[in-house]
Amino acid sequence: MADAFENILGQPKVRDFLRTSVKSERVTHAYLFTGPAGSNKTAAAYALAQALMCPKGPRGPRGGMCGACDACARIKRQKHPDVRFFAPAGASGYLVEQIREIVADTALAPIQAQKKVYILDRVDLLGTSAANAFLKTLEEPPADVVLILLGRTRESVLPTILSRCQVVPFRHIPATEAAGIVSQNTGAPVAQARMAVEACGGSITRAIEFLRAPGNERLAFRGEVLAVMASLAHADDWDVIGYARTLVEKSKAPLDEVRAAQEAELAENADFLAKSAIRQIEARNKRQITAKTSEYLRQTTAIIGSWLRDVCATCAGAPELVINVDARESVEAAARTSDVARASRALSRVRVAEQALAYNVSPETCIDALLFEVREVLHGSGRTD
Repeated sequence: MADAFENILGQPKVRDFLRTSVKSERVTHAYLFTGPAGSNKTAAAYALAQALMCPKGPRGPRGGMCGACDACARIKRQKHPDVRFFAPAGASGYLVEQIREIVADTALAPIQAQKKVYILDRVDLLGTSAANAFLKTLEEPPADVVLILLGRTRESVLPTILSRCQVVPFRHIPATEAAGIVSQNTGAPVAQARMAVEACGGSITRAIEFLRAPGNERLAFRGEVLAVMASLAHADDWDVIGYARTLVEKSKAPLDEVRAAQEAELAENADFLAKSAIRQIEARNKRQITAKTSEYLRQTTAIIGSWLRDVCATCAGAPELVINVDARESVEAAARTSDVARASRALSRVRVAEQALAYNVSPETCIDALLFEVREVLHGSGRTD
């Protein structure tokens, strides 16, 4: 059985560096993983956490992870109470109060393990005031704490943060290579793997999860989004409102399973956990639900954007670049009544919707507005029948 570092797909240099650091016990207290979206930074952070917290220890034959113990299994499922994941709570980045809460939390003892690992996403959105509240902890965290920060580029991270971390660069993974990796790991045809990569914003790890979803649930959802895009040309206003409501409801449907799993896990452990530990787990579960909600909504806009890029390619006379080959009929129909400029304008509305979702605007309002705008730009007033 391969160790958890094998899950850092498409990043052989990162994989070797982290594995060597753990085996030689040269792990530092603070890392900064830099790389574009979809470069597997989050998967690498959890793999490092698994290596550091496995009871087998760093000198074991597997580099510090057995892959079979309870700790390894919980971290792999992102369920371990001593591995905390944080994303910016504010519309434009991390809040000072959020960072102060994280700093205060680092002073608390671990719940189950000997260490605690804190993973902070998008630290390129860590402003000066919030960063200043974090600097002392980042420079000298408690002995049982490891901090893993994730950012897009070195240049986008404040120098005061950069100088206190071991920087680990992640390379951009080309779409064709990403699709090949996903295909290898799922057995899906390369064309289907490429569609999944597009639906997941370029993330290999999420694309694999997308294709492995129980009952092909995410693939079925993708089909429904594409069906909506095919229907827009003939949809009236009430149709569009209904489409938006349905897509938002279906994008949230898998969260019921996540909540059920969280409740079952909490009930299983409630007898031996202190009230403070239970509160921490409940807070972690709430963060996980929020993150999953954002992920599924991003999939919705990513699928819409992918279809519109196919329309652009077809309008430009490059149908061989179409990704959603199973939706080629609707793509060609839209291209016949549009042009590159209009398709590009429609695609720009997707980015606006994604920004609005990041600002916590009502998801239904965002998707509703996006569908109306795409219909208007591509098809005029909407009804062509």
